[in-house]
This record gives sequence, structure tokens and C-alpha cells, in this order.
Amino acid sequence: MFTQGNAWRLKQTLKMPDKCPECGQPFELEVGFWYGTGYVSYALSFALSVATFVAWWVLIGFSTEDHRFFWWMGLNAVFLVLLQPWLMRLSRVMYLYFFVPYDPNYRFTKVKKFDYETDSYYKKEEDNNKQQ
Repeated sequence: MFTQGNAWRLKQTLKMPDKCPECGQPFELEVGFWYGTGYVSYALSFALSVATFVAWWVLIGFSTEDHRFFWWMGLNAVFLVLLQPWLMRLSRVMYLYFFVPYDPNYRFTKVKKFDYETDSYYKKEEDNNKQQ
């Protein structure tokens, strides 16, 4: 789905081809399609934070007499920053699956398109700019 296999090459983390090389499914179903991945990424980050909170609570515990809570907050922040490129990619994959579910017979079915296609939008923009 991504042109670069390594998620931590930050300049190329989110580079994708226009269509799936296997089935021809366009990845950007409409203009601004990927803005919704911010919500998915937020939910994943929140879930990971809750998981690290519970693990810290069970394994180390929290106390008002020392700064264990602040240690958890700092380590959790570093953990989320380090995982951010991977979380961004995972959120794109999950968001696309919300709208285009896996089809085992993809060779015999048409690709999923929205009513408002990205290609026609960009062509209209180019035509309008040429006319002006």
C-alpha cells in the first residue's frame, strides 16, 4: 500500500501510489479522504496510552509519595512519538478498510468509487485555471 517499506523514513512515510498495483483500487476515494485518519490515529494513541497505563499500574504501581505517575507520562509520550510513523500508516490502512472492505473475488468485481471522484475534481480545477 505504501511505496516505502520503512515507516521511519519520515519524508516518505505516507507516500502511496494512486491505485493498488494488485486490484486497481484508487486509494484516495475523494478529495481530502485521508483527513479522517487523524481520528483513527487519535483512537489508536489513546488505546495505547490506556494499555501502558494499566501495565504500569499492575507492574510498578502509582504512588502519591514519589513521581511514578510523571515517569509513566514521560515514557508514554516518548513511546507515542517513536511509534507515530507506524501509527499514521496503520490508521490509513484501517480508515481505508472502513470504506473498502476486503473482497476475496477482487479480480471479478469493480473497484469501489465514491460519487465525487478525485481525478475528475483535479481535471475540473485544471480546466478552470486554463480558462482564466
